[in-house]
Amino acid sequence: MHTVAQILKAKQTRAVHSISPGALVMDAIRLLAEKGIGALLVTQDEQIVGIFTERDYVRKVEVLGRSPETTWVKDIMSAPVMYVSLDQSNEECMALMTENRLRHLPVLDKGELVGIISIGDLVKDIISEQQFIIDQLERYIQGAKG
Repeated sequence: MHTVAQILKAKQTRAVHSISPGALVMDAIRLLAEKGIGALLVTQDEQIVGIFTERDYVRKVEVLGRSPETTWVKDIMSAPVMYVSLDQSNEECMALMTENRLRHLPVLDKGELVGIISIGDLVKDIISEQQFIIDQLERYIQGAKG
């Protein structure tokens, strides 16, 4: 099983996007769409104070009939934020996400934000690892036949 550090290293981009708790939800939605991402960390004075996700928007704005033009991010963000460290395993992250119904986890190293991983990153890693094992087993079987 790979560690969070290995998963982050394999990602195409390690950029982490954030927004202020005082921003309007519409600004957050625009940023999500512009960057093609599903979550923004909510930061104030370089500290993570929450996370804003597409789910937050749908469940706490859209479904309730609130206006994204007049609703503040701080009023609908999820807090506190769970996070992981670089040495944690894919398996630990999957368990944390499953138990807490999360799709994104910030990654901290000695208290400093170094990335964010999604459920998609973890699934991609598991599939890659399983494919590697399959390839190795096929080579072993071919060698045993020869």
